[in-house]
Amino acid sequence: MSNSDLFIREAEEIDAADIYRLNKTALGYDYDLAKTKLRLRSVLADKHNRVAVAVIDGCVAGYIHGAAYDCVYTDSLKDILALAVDDEYRHCRVGSALLAYIENWAIEDGCVGVRLVSGIEREGAHRFYEACGYYNRKNQKNFIKLFNRYA
Repeated sequence: MSNSDLFIREAEEIDAADIYRLNKTALGYDYDLAKTKLRLRSVLADKHNRVAVAVIDGCVAGYIHGAAYDCVYTDSLKDILALAVDDEYRHCRVGSALLAYIENWAIEDGCVGVRLVSGIEREGAHRFYEACGYYNRKNQKNFIKLFNRYA
């Protein structure tokens, strides 16, 4: 693959089916396609969020979703909420190009860095993040409380 074969662009509503596919196959989230379309529309309209897709030969090979991370105990960061790369395009610079997209946004916004969380079982992803300059600063549990309407 030459350098010109991969490009990153802002996601659009027409990318919902590809994002749905990547959520299911790369991340294990089987979230309804119709709901994915609605959520994507909402996220794209929010200036505190950015979603980008990586395109190779006209195919969406991966996507990233970043958001503002502003709280009272640290300077502003960007938070990577999702990074998914199609298995067919692993080791083709897709993940690192998508990370660079959010990192550049963070720099442009004057943030001090980028954070993300990754499941404990995703050891390959952890090695990838470390190779991209990220480090594991703490281990934690992830708690959630779902209400009936979300179940």
